[in-house]
Amino acid sequence: MQEVHDFLKKCGAYYLATVEGGQPRVRAFGTIHLFEGKLYIQTGKVKDVSKQMTANPRVEICAFDGDEWIRVAATVVDDPRVEALESMLDAYPQLKDRYSATDGNCQVLYLKDATATFSSFTAPSRTVEF
Repeated sequence: MQEVHDFLKKCGAYYLATVEGGQPRVRAFGTIHLFEGKLYIQTGKVKDVSKQMTANPRVEICAFDGDEWIRVAATVVDDPRVEALESMLDAYPQLKDRYSATDGNCQVLYLKDATATFSSFTAPSRTVEF
């Protein structure tokens, strides 16, 4: 899990895919955080992506660092605890002008039953599960 976190953090931006009805939806994300042994992402509850993950918690993440790419298939689980929200906001203080741990909008979700596949054109793929 640490390796997945570090890779996504190094990339800066990654792409999160959800489903809305039968249509895939993909958008750029930039938050990735380890808290209490789980890998978290963050969004706002008013956003379509939050509604999509509530309706179907299966997501996929993809990122590329210039040499290697990662795909992470997982189920997201909402964690409404103030401690989890504060931990994310402390890790990304630039979000504090838009979110707070008690605003009712900030949402953090952790990845569960995740399978991460690292791939490149020069080496065999390898998989990490967490």
